[in-house]
Parts: sequence; structure tokens; C-alpha cells
Amino acid sequence: MSELAVRVEQRWAVLQRRGPYALLALATVLAAMTAAPLGFVDQLPYVLALAALVAVGHWWCVDRRWDEGPLDDGLGHVYLAARTLAAFVMSWLNPFCAVFAFVAYFDATTYAKGRWIPVVLGITAVTMAGSQAGGFPPSGTTQTLVFLGLLALNLVLVLIFTAIARQETELADERVATIAELERTNARLEEAMQENAALQEALVTRAREAGIHEERERLAAEIHDTIAQGLAGIVTQLQAADEAYDDAAAAEHRKRAAELARASLDETRRSVEALSPAALEHLALVEAVRARVREWAAENGVRAEVVVTGEPETLSPAVEAVVLRVVQESLTNVARHAEASRVGITLSYTDDEIVLDVRDDGRGFDVRVTTPRGNRGGFGLDGMRRRAERAGGALIVESEPGGGTAVSLRVPSGCDV
Repeated sequence: MSELAVRVEQRWAVLQRRGPYALLALATVLAAMTAAPLGFVDQLPYVLALAALVAVGHWWCVDRRWDEGPLDDGLGHVYLAARTLAAFVMSWLNPFCAVFAFVAYFDATTYAKGRWIPVVLGITAVTMAGSQAGGFPPSGTTQTLVFLGLLALNLVLVLIFTAIARQETELADERVATIAELERTNARLEEAMQENAALQEALVTRAREAGIHEERERLAAEIHDTIAQGLAGIVTQLQAADEAYDDAAAAEHRKRAAELARASLDETRRSVEALSPAALEHLALVEAVRARVREWAAENGVRAEVVVTGEPETLSPAVEAVVLRVVQESLTNVARHAEASRVGITLSYTDDEIVLDVRDDGRGFDVRVTTPRGNRGGFGLDGMRRRAERAGGALIVESEPGGGTAVSLRVPSGCDV
């Protein structure tokens, strides 16, 4: 509620509480002043007595309990009825007392509701019409007709004022209902905001946990692709050195083991720093794949061939890293498990994706009974699949016992992870 509305309501409350005293005093003064000229001297004591009773009644029924709560209770009904009748009698005794009677037009709804209001206002209209026509009872036909005309006019005014008051009351009720609904809506909005804040916090927590989990998987894959593969190659070369028939062959295997150790160390450092494989720093993807395949073929004594189809293009570093890592892991799996005599690697460039196929003629395995972390797949297959998924692609492994293995990677060429 605005400050102006508060002030108006406060002033209206003061008028309803104190106004009847002022009007009653004015009516009493007018009655006393006009008693002798109009011949109402004998009625004056009764007017004064009724005025005193009305003043005491107003104080007892209204003024003293104004701040306690609503006044439209049993005592308020009795007060309104008694005051209305007293005003009628006072106006009968002296027409000027109607100055006080018309107060009912303004405060009747404060003390009563429903069907009592028309009765009170009707009696007040009769009182006002009688006073305006010259007093009660009307004498002669002319005064009677004047009284009836004034009564009709007062009743019309009562109807108009009642309709206006009803509309104002309905409007006030609507405003109260609207304010209450707004308060309920604000409360629901506040609850929703609190729920959203809690949900946002939960989502942030889950996203943070998911990021931590993904980063752990990435680091695990990087370590597997660098340290694990490098150590496996070193162990293979050292075993070959122990089994060599002459010192020259043994020295060659040890030299390769040392080179693998240095290369693995570089790869480990770059993986920890989340950089691309070392080979991709100086070579394009196709040359890096050819170089890795040559090294692997020399280390394992297996014939390997690289075929490139389509027009090679520069891909994002992340996509090239995924392709090279899958090549490395596939070759590592062939060396460990396949016992193959030949490996074929195909890089196919299309308009919107790059396809890598790694095939061997080894002993194969049953993909239906091999789990991603089983003896056959280990971390390698699982890691390759996750790499492919993070790059927006897919990895498919096809194999059967005695029929070799084929690993197929498809990655969108425009993806950047």
C-alpha cells in the first residue's frame, strides 16, 4: 500500500471514530439555537438527553475498543440500531438534529454487514427526508408530497451510494486477494529459486566429479599409451638381447631398448603436460604413423604395411593424437597376443571423417566373451574406445579365433576434443 493510501485510510479512521462526536455536538447546538424560534422548547430536554446517551454509547461501543479489532460484532449491531433510532427520534423532536442522522451513510458498514445495511440506510433516508420536508409528522397534503419526493430522492441516493460502496468493497477485496496471491506466488518463486540453487549446486558437483573422472581416465590412457607400451618394448628388446646368438645382435637389441626408454620418457613428459604425441610435433599424421609402424616392424620382426587413401589433410591436434594412439595400442596388442606374421594399416580420408583400419592375420579371439578389461582386452581396448568416444567417433573390434583381428576407428575430421 502506498504512503498516500495509508494517510487517507488513517484520516478516514479518525473521522469514523471522532466524527460522530462533532456531528452530535453540532446537531445539539442547532437544536438548542432553534428551539425557541421554531417552538421546540419543550422537546429540547429530550434532545439533550438522547444526545448524551448517544455520546456515551459511541464511546462505550466504539471509541474505547477501536484498536481491539473489527466492530461488526453483536455490540456493534446494537450500537448501530440504537443510534439510528435515536437519530430518528431526535430529528422528530427537532429537524435540525438530522445533521447527526446522516452519519449512518458513511459508517453503517463499519458496524454491520449483509441485510442490516439496507434497513439502517432506509431508516436514515426517512429521517433525512422528514427533516428536509420540515419535520415530523408531515402536516397537510403539500408537506406529505414534499416528504415523499424527498424520500424517493434520498432512497435513490442511498442506492447509488450503496452500489458505489459495494464496488469499492469488491475492488478492495480483489486487491487484498491479488496481494495475497502475489505473496503466495513470491513464496513459491523463492522456494523454486532455492530448489534451483540446490539443483545448480548438485549439477556443478556432478560436473566436477565427472570432469575429475574423465581426467583420471585420460591420464590413465596416456600413461598406458606411453609408459606401459614403452616398458613392454624395452622388456621385449632386453629379452631378445639375452636370447641373441652373438654380441652384435645383443648390442643392437640393447641399443633399441635404450632408444625406447628415451622415447618413452619424452612421451611420458608430454602426456603429463597434456600435449600431443612427440612424433606429431615434427611430422604430419601420415608420416608419424609410417614411422611408428616401421619402428614396430623392426622391433617385432613382423611385416607391416601402411596404405593411405583419399587426400591427406591437416586435422586438429586432438584428432591426430587419437588416431596415432589407436595405431600404437593396436600394434602393441598385436605384438603381445596375436602371433601374427603380417599387419595392414589403412588410413582413409573422406570429406567429413578419417577412418583407421588395423588388421592382422594372427590367432584372433572371441569378442563376445572378452571383456574390456579381460585378459585379452586389458586397458588397451577400453582406453581406445573411450578415446574414440571423446573425439566424437567410434571404435569397432572384429575378430574370431584363428581368423585374425580388425580394429576400425572412425572419427569426424572436424572434431576438436
